[in-house]
Amino acid sequence: MKKFLVSVILFFIIVLISFLTILSSSGIETKKFNQLISDKVVKAQNINLKLNSIKFKIDLKKFSLFLETKNPEIVFKDVIIPAQKVKVYIDFLSLLKSDFIIKKINLSSKELDIKQVKRISSLIKPSNLKSLLNNKIIEGKANAEIEIFLSNQGSFQNFIAKGKTSNLKIELINNYRFFNGNFDFFADKNDILIQNIEGDLEEIRISNGDIKLNLENGLKLETNFNSKVDLNEQLIDNYNDFFGKYNSVVELKNLKAIFNNNIFIKFDNTYKLKDYNYTFSGNIEKSKFKLINPVKNPIVKDKIEEIYFSDLEIKTILKPKYINLKSSGKYSFNNLDYSIINLENILKNDLVNLKLDFDYLKELELGLINFKKKKNSNAKIRMNIEKNKDFMNIIKLNFKEKNNLIEIDNLKFKDNKFLSFKTIKVATENNNFLIQSGKKILIKGSKFDASNISKFLNNQKNNRNLKNINSDIEIDFKNIRFPMSEKLQNFKLLGEIKKGQFIKISSKGDFGENNFLDISMKKDEDNENKYLEIYSDITRPLLAEYSFFKGLSGGKMLFTSVIDKSQSYSKLKIENFKVINAPGVVQLLSLADLGGLADLAKGEGLSFDLLEIDMEKNKDSLKINEILALGPSMSVLMEGYQNKDLISLRGTLVPAKTLNNIISKIPVIGNIVIPKEVGEGLFGISFKMKGPRGKLRTTINPIRTLTPRFLQKIIDKNK
Repeated sequence: MKKFLVSVILFFIIVLISFLTILSSSGIETKKFNQLISDKVVKAQNINLKLNSIKFKIDLKKFSLFLETKNPEIVFKDVIIPAQKVKVYIDFLSLLKSDFIIKKINLSSKELDIKQVKRISSLIKPSNLKSLLNNKIIEGKANAEIEIFLSNQGSFQNFIAKGKTSNLKIELINNYRFFNGNFDFFADKNDILIQNIEGDLEEIRISNGDIKLNLENGLKLETNFNSKVDLNEQLIDNYNDFFGKYNSVVELKNLKAIFNNNIFIKFDNTYKLKDYNYTFSGNIEKSKFKLINPVKNPIVKDKIEEIYFSDLEIKTILKPKYINLKSSGKYSFNNLDYSIINLENILKNDLVNLKLDFDYLKELELGLINFKKKKNSNAKIRMNIEKNKDFMNIIKLNFKEKNNLIEIDNLKFKDNKFLSFKTIKVATENNNFLIQSGKKILIKGSKFDASNISKFLNNQKNNRNLKNINSDIEIDFKNIRFPMSEKLQNFKLLGEIKKGQFIKISSKGDFGENNFLDISMKKDEDNENKYLEIYSDITRPLLAEYSFFKGLSGGKMLFTSVIDKSQSYSKLKIENFKVINAPGVVQLLSLADLGGLADLAKGEGLSFDLLEIDMEKNKDSLKINEILALGPSMSVLMEGYQNKDLISLRGTLVPAKTLNNIISKIPVIGNIVIPKEVGEGLFGISFKMKGPRGKLRTTINPIRTLTPRFLQKIIDKNK
């Protein structure tokens, strides 16, 4: 009996194993369930399903029974869905009932052409995705496997679709194309996952890409992909309609790079953009940018028209109202000499923070302190700049070249006008000083090169840019270098600045050998006028910037000026000086054919006892009421004007003053022939000097030259 039971049990086990083996492999073919399944599916989701022979099988992994058929006819909402195989998973216990339950339907499609996919697209939501399929996808093939999950009542619950596409071609915006596209996809009711994306976005190679779409409560898109870019100037010209939108500052000319791109985009239920995040990083092997407005200014001597980058590591994060750009590599202005550059630029709302660290090889000049950096001498420049709308703060600027150092802390501007600063430190070959700003501005140092200071002070633009300065000021320099190699020692100044201009000055300096410089300025509180007085025992360094005084040597100078809000009234007086190699004077003398005096101007120089200039200056022009120069060899009397475009002077040159003095002493005749006015004489040369700066043209009147001065006055009166 025992052996019988064992045999029976073994028999049933063998039969069960054999049955399961058959069900899990070839299955049992039947048509018993054809109509029941078709009716059930149609009832569930309006699907018209026509089945061929069905095999009853079992999925051992899931321990689930299913019915399988090949090449069925499936019509869903009047759209034919081409399927290669259908599996219908049923509840085992429900088979014992008349109304069995379908748990899941699995469809395996044939390879589909994109045209077939477009016909199926009417079943897809959202409509934007449907529009993409119908209007933008041109070519491609796809195959898919779809699992449809049903409830116990037969209603649709969810689905899972997965498959592959190949040879995809998509028309994007502005006629740009994505072609040779291949990817795998996975989708359910709420999510679409696309993986292993590769293809060509025009000349940009896309690889290792993935896209995740979430359709719950709007649309969320996340994507990651690599892009390889190799665009020369000719290819970039083909995309002018795209790149032209971003060419307000620079114009891209070539680019060879590899990037990794990460993008997140979120839309609401109406597909309105709510949030985004774009991060890309990679390496720019080489690139070329052309500046729309080339850089050329008094500081940067060579015009900068192009910028090249090489081996530039870059990482950028873009969010709403936030951009973070980091880069590190090499740059060049000529594609030959490359220097190191490190950059970090953060834009948050209207606040920009730039950190820049780079080497600089080109020539550079700072005229205010007469500093020049030679070409190919490497300078290291570091800066941290913060900008918020019209406000800019140079938090830190450090310039280092050999033994030359310039440091600036918290230099602030508003509307491109100077606002304030904390400290400025300068240590160069000819400069060593520190400027500090607190309760007052303190400038102190061992040396300062003031060779170009007059150019800066006479620049009205600079004066306007400094109008926000209101402070007391103290200056203390051990040595000041002036033009013509003159040196001033122990210069001290106490003053007050209001709206960028001095209103009070008291200063003194020592030229050495008992020669001094004194400057004073006072303000009249009643009428707001300022009274300036400058006295110097040495004249040349203070007037070297003015071409009119070129060739002047020696003398003592007194300059007085009354300055009101709109103009100034000034007088300059110089005593006992010489003019050596002065081009304007020599030209006058040559025209008069006075060769001896011309030779004198080239040698020892012409001596003068006195020079007085009476002038008025306003914003746009300088009116010269009178220039009077008296000397033993000649006298000059002039008047005229000067504006930004033109200089015009006219006057009389009286040579041989000594001869005129002798004639004037002849009784009766001297009183008649020689006028008593200062600077007049028997022999006079009337001249005009007119033209733009640096191109003055001098002319004389020959008739007036040969006419005694008292006859000239009669002729002028008759005219």
